[in-house]
Amino acid sequence: MNANLFSTLRARMPEAHDKTLVDTPEGHGYTYGQALSVTARLANRLARLGVSPGDRVAVQVDKSPETLLVYLATIRAGAVYLPLNTAYTGEEIAYFLGDAEPSLFVCRPQDRASAESLAAEQSNTRVATLGTDRDGSLLEGLDSERDDQEPVARTADDLAAILYTSGTTGRSKGAMLTHANLASNAEALARAWHFEPSDRLLHALPIFHTHGLFVACNVTMMAGASLRFLPRFDLETVLRELPHCTVLMGVPTFYTRLLKDRRFDAALTRHMRLFTSGSAPLTAETHREFRERTGHAILERYGMTETNMNTSNPYDGDRVAGTVGFPLPGVELRVADRETGEPLPTDEVGVLEVRGPNVFRGYWRMPEKTAAEFRDDGFFITGDLGLVDERGYVHIVGRDKDLVISGGYNVYPKEIEQLIDEMPAVLESAVIGLPHPDFGEGVTAVVVPREGESPTEDEVIAALAGRLARYKQPKRVFFTDALPRNVMGKVQKNQLRERYRDTYADGGANA
Repeated sequence: MNANLFSTLRARMPEAHDKTLVDTPEGHGYTYGQALSVTARLANRLARLGVSPGDRVAVQVDKSPETLLVYLATIRAGAVYLPLNTAYTGEEIAYFLGDAEPSLFVCRPQDRASAESLAAEQSNTRVATLGTDRDGSLLEGLDSERDDQEPVARTADDLAAILYTSGTTGRSKGAMLTHANLASNAEALARAWHFEPSDRLLHALPIFHTHGLFVACNVTMMAGASLRFLPRFDLETVLRELPHCTVLMGVPTFYTRLLKDRRFDAALTRHMRLFTSGSAPLTAETHREFRERTGHAILERYGMTETNMNTSNPYDGDRVAGTVGFPLPGVELRVADRETGEPLPTDEVGVLEVRGPNVFRGYWRMPEKTAAEFRDDGFFITGDLGLVDERGYVHIVGRDKDLVISGGYNVYPKEIEQLIDEMPAVLESAVIGLPHPDFGEGVTAVVVPREGESPTEDEVIAALAGRLARYKQPKRVFFTDALPRNVMGKVQKNQLRERYRDTYADGGANA
């Protein structure tokens, strides 16, 4: 049996191939039948461009229905899909190309010159382009390609995708996700969230991220349902589209912005079946206000790049604010002592560890890092701190290693600190996340200048602008004579978070 994820999704497609798979408010999209034909042509095009089974295909393009088809064509061809955030800078892209060594790099048409310059440093990386108006070299003359292509045979453990997640040492890690990882999680979520072919998901998330690609798209396709693609979250567009959809998957920012508009009410959402939230903590206040305003209880779940989704509040039953529900079918979760790995009792805080078919195979070309993150019995150490209450609900109470989640994106302070510390006027720095009314957490830097130096906030921000994706750049920079440390010399970031905790409280210009 072919375990290729594309084969699994194809088997779940509706018999009526004229059913919409994906479309946009502008009327651009594809039926399931058209997607089958176009992905076959694209898979054949990839092969002609030198992409062999197991090769990586790196993609940094703007969101469009064609982007989804390139993802499907890549796995159909037996290659490994490597989505890259469109905010990544040239310096960051150079690292990913050097580490993953893709055989093909697909970029935006306007980025071709810079992409070819970066790809030239790699011996086997070719460049193709893909735009949002059905343009780009990848699509040129596509009708001349054959529209028959049998999905390349893959085993359950073969790689389907690599997603990079920033490392606390500053070096990004490529999480290796298999065909079985993605298929099993999509199947579990489709069942848990009662997805049906009649569903229409309003998709306003990016699709270079686990949430927008593997959760939203794979789950929808697994049910033979439809996607309504928006390029980004735009309040006016979302308000206009909601009455025509049944599901919205979002991050807390989506819901806080909707609640600020008086037009968002029960009448507007009466056709909706489900609202889910993830990628960052949802406050109990947002959960309560949303329910009072619309009559819907947001379903919060918990996952990560390395594991896809691990837990979910119930579809039927209490969706408890401040919790992420129960482990999904097939997923084992425990709370353990970080050092010993010993399981901890109910209501006691420890590190969350998971095991199941959703858990990734390891980090790309990092065997030592992979070994360090798994227990001997196969449980993956998530690094998230939490507890399981007496009813079995999982609570996330903190994050190990000072991870910051801003607008649903993971930001690791060490990566930013290293760049700030390179500045001649800086002695050292600490980057923290502070409560932010819109993004959940605002990336904030605390800097100790060198003696006799007086760097400014604008200078620090400007120095990072061309080197980091925008979501990683500090929203504020503060200066101090010294960073608080314990007796072992470790910076006490909890003290910094307390000192500056109200920075974004007023929601003003600096928020």
